[in-house]
This record gives sequence, structure tokens and C-alpha cells, in this order.
Amino acid sequence: MKYLGYYNGEYGELENMKIPMNDRVCFFGDGVYDATYSRNYRIFALDEHIDRFFNSAKELEINLDFDKKYLKDLLNDLVKKCDDGNLFVYWQATRGTEIRNHAYGDNLKANLWVVLKPCDIVDMSRKISVITQKDTRFLHCNIKTLNLIPAVMASKDSLKKGVFETVFHRDGRVTECAHSNIHIIRNSTLITPPADNLILAGVARAHLIAMCRKLNIDVEIRPFYLDEMKSADEIIVTSAGSLCLQVESVDGEKAGGKAQDLIDKLQKALLEEFISATDGDNVR
Repeated sequence: MKYLGYYNGEYGELENMKIPMNDRVCFFGDGVYDATYSRNYRIFALDEHIDRFFNSAKELEINLDFDKKYLKDLLNDLVKKCDDGNLFVYWQATRGTEIRNHAYGDNLKANLWVVLKPCDIVDMSRKISVITQKDTRFLHCNIKTLNLIPAVMASKDSLKKGVFETVFHRDGRVTECAHSNIHIIRNSTLITPPADNLILAGVARAHLIAMCRKLNIDVEIRPFYLDEMKSADEIIVTSAGSLCLQVESVDGEKAGGKAQDLIDKLQKALLEEFISATDGDNVR
């Protein structure tokens, strides 16, 4: 099938799947999620994404009545049921099903969802433009919660203005983008925000940091600010589907473009890592 949906043990064509109205996601967005990509039916960095998913559930006290191995085996099995092996692989757990009430009941069992759709990672040869926006989200951005209204509105604003992403900032401190992490390069050093409660620590961010260290590129994990970003040698956006994108303009002003060799080296290495991890026969 092309678009696959899964809900608590049942799966089928996505458009035919149904959920109970009393699933707490309908009223409160009460749940957590994670996502990555597959190629050749092989899911990239799956263990890391599952680890983050379980951590998000723990932070919100969501009762997952399955372990990491169960989820890993399930996702690996579901991708093989699709017509295309290059997929966006998304899963979420909602707190459970009960009559609407803000204070959730004890002993609720999480509902597990999976959505699969054909999709490739973003072509890293393209350079992107971004806009900036004040970060008005809540103070638990480190949890990959389903409450994404600020990110939804910012992403729509990006689309209207013809740019790839919106960069959030709090009192001038750059945090992250609507659905990506952001980093800068200055004096041949990668600078990335700390993984505190103001950002989601992306798996692609971790791979970028690890690749820099492998290539003997210095890394600084510290806050940086709008002025520093706009004057940086390079600005990089990363996410599961955008492994390492180079920013060429911020708020309509030219940015970056001063360390192309370093960008090329990182993009080449990260793409090779992705291809190596997802190579092989299209075994289903």
C-alpha cells in the first residue's frame, strides 16, 4: 500500500483508519511522537529516535505498555508492507482513551499510532532562506509533544513568504526552527545551542556534531544570538529529512556563504553516512 496507517494493532490504508473520539489527542493533543526516514525499507537511526520517543513519554508520564524492541520490530515490519521503500516514518503515543477531563485518569494505557508515506530526504544541494520570529512556545521544547500550534503557524508563515523555515528566538537568543535545529559556523567552528528545555535535541543534530568531531571540526555547544547568526560564516539547518541544509538568506538579507568547502565536506559525509546505513537490496 502507498500510505499506511496503524492504530493499536490494526493497520491498513491510511484513509480508512479510524480512531475513537475519546482518544485524548482529540481534546488535548495529549501525546508524544517521533519520526525518521527509511530508504530501501531500512529505517535510518531508528534506535536513537526510539530512545528519544521513550524519553518524551517518560517526561509526560505516558504509560507505554510495550518496550523498545517491540516498537522497533513493529516499525521494521510495517515499512515492508508499503509499495515504496523510501518513506517518512512517523509514530506517536497518546495518553489513552477516556471521557474528556483535563486531569487524566490513573492506569491509562497509551494508544500507539504509525503513519507511513512515500518521501525522500531533502536534496542538500539546494540552499535555503529563512525568516525569524519571536519564540512564544512553552518551556518544555525538549519534549517532542503533539502540541505544535506555534510550529504549525510558523511553518504556514514560512510557506506564505516562500522560505524554507522560521527561526525562533527568545530575547535575541536563537533556539531552533519550526521543525528543525539550527547551527552556525564561525572561524571553522560549529556552534550549536545547548540541549536544554528551549530546544528539541534532534537526532540529526547529534549526527552533525559527531560528524564534525570525526572530521576534526571544532564544536562549541553554547547559546548564540540573532546578530551572531546573521553575521556567521555559515548557517546550517538540520532535521531527520534535511540532514544539513545551507542557509543563504535571513529575513531577506544575504547570509553565510563564507565557508563553502566546510559545508561541502559535511554534506558529503552526512549523505554518505545515510546511504551506507540504508543501503542494501529492497528486501521485503
